[in-house]
Amino acid sequence: MALSDPLGDMLTRIRNGQRVGKPAVTSPASKLRAHVLDVLQKEGYIRGYELHELDHGKAELSIALKYYEGEPVIRSINRVSRPGQRVYSAIKDLPKVRNGLGIAILSTPRGVMSDADARAANVGGEVLCRVF
Repeated sequence: MALSDPLGDMLTRIRNGQRVGKPAVTSPASKLRAHVLDVLQKEGYIRGYELHELDHGKAELSIALKYYEGEPVIRSINRVSRPGQRVYSAIKDLPKVRNGLGIAILSTPRGVMSDADARAANVGGEVLCRVF
């Protein structure tokens, strides 16, 4: 079955996995998903991820979820820019997520990065999701 929003599917898998307390979840692999997971790992929201090769050129991402004192580290993870409604933001218009306690993940001309990195690089782009 083809997905209309593969990144949204991965975020939902992470959200659902943490709600039931799973140590890890899996998702089909893509470069965009891997780059978003790189940002989540760098910011400390997940333990890490591994790329597993399946048969006939298909790959799967195994995402190790992170918990602190039994509670999920990610309290909310929401998709902002969807296939039907793209959301772009200039760097001066980029709002802070929960007054700076959360992050927004952007797809910029310089790659996928957090909002803090985008401000430091002075570059705007498509707001993919918000994490708190």
